Amino acid sequence: MLAISNYILTIEQIYFYMIIVYVLLSWVPNARSSFIGEMLGKLVEPYLTPFRKIIPPIGGMIDISPVIALFALRFVAIGLITVLNYLVG
Repeated sequence: MLAISNYILTIEQIYFYMIIVYVLLSWVPNARSSFIGEMLGKLVEPYLTPFRKIIPPIGGMIDISPVIALFALRFVAIGLITVLNYLVG
């Protein structure tokens, strides 16, 4: 069971850092149009889009939806591990 928990946490951490890098790319001009930016966009945007639809930007410019998405990602990963531990233990 520990191996499955570690696997879930590893996948969550990788996706967490992908989101962080994608958000930081928005601060660099034309970075999202690079190969890495486009690849990250294809992997991260489907997850971020529902949060952007629900959470409006603050002041019309500051998008806090990635922060909420990161909290939700962590919450789901920990919840999944807890459920698996309950079912197995």
